[in-house]
Amino acid sequence: MGPSPSPLDHKAKISEVFRSIQGEGKYAGVPQVFVRFFGCHMHCVWCDTPDSIGDGKQEFQEYGITDLLKEIRPLAKGCHSISLTGGEPLMQVDFLREFLPSLKAIGFTTYLETSGVLYQALAKVVRWMDIIAMDLKLPSSTGCRPFWKEHKEFLQIARRKEGFIKTVISKDTTPVDIMTAVRLVAKIAPETTLILQPNTFDLNHSVVQRCLDMQNVCRKYLEDVRILPQLHKFMNLR
Repeated sequence: MGPSPSPLDHKAKISEVFRSIQGEGKYAGVPQVFVRFFGCHMHCVWCDTPDSIGDGKQEFQEYGITDLLKEIRPLAKGCHSISLTGGEPLMQVDFLREFLPSLKAIGFTTYLETSGVLYQALAKVVRWMDIIAMDLKLPSSTGCRPFWKEHKEFLQIARRKEGFIKTVISKDTTPVDIMTAVRLVAKIAPETTLILQPNTFDLNHSVVQRCLDMQNVCRKYLEDVRILPQLHKFMNLR
């Protein structure tokens, strides 16, 4: 049997590395370097990056820590933070455990965009996260099974850090799912900002009015509930 691989031999499957502005949630408009991890455990019906989750092209590059830092450095001047996005970055938690300390040692702010489900993986790397943008996946919106237990466990860990919660509202979103979500947040992290994000593909189906109606309900439980679309889609940016 050969020697065990060194931690520095860990490689990540990366779809792309690029600079743009954050288009979603509480930090919309800030400049970021986006590191898009390939692969996802979910297949939401409204996913806007199917190539990154494996539903489209199976295209990615494998990066070691040193090579990925070389990609990030020249893009990062003047940026607010480094967005670890996907796909689902936490699927590659072994790489993150080795990569994040190096990223923090350089002085970068780390920003995790996540489905809010893989709480065991989050627990392994939360110490190196500065901002956590957590999704709440409503089954009536995603077309997937419910993840209420996983979201509860995840939020209990994520609330240690700065961040917010985002949930996508589609033409199929049910009031029952919204009530379950807002009560979960109110019980665990009532100080957290909740973003209702109208599904970009459903803007012609009165989904904005649905968001307005749901905002009024959610504000009975949470103080900070906002409606924010995908800004980058309106600006034709990545």
